[in-house]
Amino acid sequence: MAEPTTALKDKAACGTKPAPPCTLVIFGAGGDLTKRLLMPSLYNLAGAGLLSEGFSILGIDHNDGTDESLRENLTRTLEAFSKDPTSEFHADHIDPTSWGFIRDRLHYLKGDFEKPETYEAVKQRVTGSAVFYCAVAARFFGTIVDGLGQAGLLKQEGDSFRRVVIEKPFGSDLDSARALNARILKQGDESQFYRIDHFLGKETVQSIMAFRFANGLLEPVWRREYIDSIQITAAETVGVEERGGFYEPTGALRDMVPNHMFQLLCMVGMEPPNSFDAEAVRTEKAKLAEAVRPIPPEDAVRGQYSAGTSEGRDVPAYRDEPHVSKDSVTETYIALKLHIENWRWAGVPFYIRTGKRMTGRRTEIAILFKPAPFKMFEDTPTADLGPTVMRILIDPDHGVSTEFNVKVPGPQMKIGRVRSGFRYKDFFADRPNVGYETLLYDCMTGDATLFQRADNIEAGWAAVEPLLKGWPQAEVAFYPAGSAGPKEADDLLARDGRHWLGLDGQTD
Repeated sequence: MAEPTTALKDKAACGTKPAPPCTLVIFGAGGDLTKRLLMPSLYNLAGAGLLSEGFSILGIDHNDGTDESLRENLTRTLEAFSKDPTSEFHADHIDPTSWGFIRDRLHYLKGDFEKPETYEAVKQRVTGSAVFYCAVAARFFGTIVDGLGQAGLLKQEGDSFRRVVIEKPFGSDLDSARALNARILKQGDESQFYRIDHFLGKETVQSIMAFRFANGLLEPVWRREYIDSIQITAAETVGVEERGGFYEPTGALRDMVPNHMFQLLCMVGMEPPNSFDAEAVRTEKAKLAEAVRPIPPEDAVRGQYSAGTSEGRDVPAYRDEPHVSKDSVTETYIALKLHIENWRWAGVPFYIRTGKRMTGRRTEIAILFKPAPFKMFEDTPTADLGPTVMRILIDPDHGVSTEFNVKVPGPQMKIGRVRSGFRYKDFFADRPNVGYETLLYDCMTGDATLFQRADNIEAGWAAVEPLLKGWPQAEVAFYPAGSAGPKEADDLLARDGRHWLGLDGQTD
């Protein structure tokens, strides 16, 4: 195989330096997360010249295997993803140089996560800097960190670093999140733990801070005096499908709100940090999360999809999915109204909704501005003017769209709605990205800006704690698959004289 060094260095993104040499130790090397997201991300980082020659990967799992079997397995799955238009990995072919760089650095170790000898074996294989990635079920997070700490694998000497990446869900409620934080912090310092949320790896999410704080046009009006309300949406067209075993005890609230949705909330609502230093940014995000008033059950709607039509085909009800109880009351949809108790946002309602099997796939933050204080059009047919709406588009489109009022050409004063905006792909080169590239690179370089701190995690769980305690026997509101959600979610906003924006990008 040709030496990749020169070719990869030539591709280095925007002059960014490669990450320092380290070993990425992946617990759960045979799992779906490793195959579907970590390997494509590493492949993209290699193609961008952002991995050093001293980079290596040690995959750990409980199955029999060898270095070569791991390499062959991951090569097959990466090639399969490149041919699947529905996967997160959008490459029309596999570049042999980029994948060769990763493939040649893959090594395998069979091990039981619960046995001390596994960590002793890791200790024999890993020297210098290392990142330990918990790509496993949540029940193993504490076990793995205990094993690493007790084996001395988290000790940092000289210029070498030892860091641990922990996936979501980080706890299942406030008490379990606090307990897990306390457990891992017995083995290492807070600066060594990177609680990952892949939403923050999306380019548009990272750009929210620049969009807000680098534009003098926006920052002065980004407050209660000018903003009527904010809607945060993460709608999916897919169902639970084969993940019923995970989803049944979890539900949409635990799966999405204290992590993904609250991270979007923090990015759009936080105060300007003193700098873009990681701790300055994370401190402001934690302050915002701590200012969220605990959400009472009357400000929440739980929904569950029934049978319907999605993307032109008939799909079953959630209760008819594999590994789901026939009388399940697990929510596949959640809508919330929440309040932030600080000076910037006092009195501004934030509405959050997320669900599966909805009428469209859309992740966005919509800012609805207040109307002008003096309506000079009250005596015309245009008295009811629509609001100015700015949408930060996250998925599947990436960009910003603003809808506002203008005069329709003609002799009479007639108002029409227009839209302006931009899409990132129209201005910038489209770089391969599945959402983990920046996060993996940042972890290797020691930049924790996009990772969650313990206080931020616990504040998110504290906000939804009244719902978790008040819902054990609650019934869910049903909505047909392929719809915009249950009627009760519409009623939640209607009582405030508002309505949800359309999932097709329309205001109504």
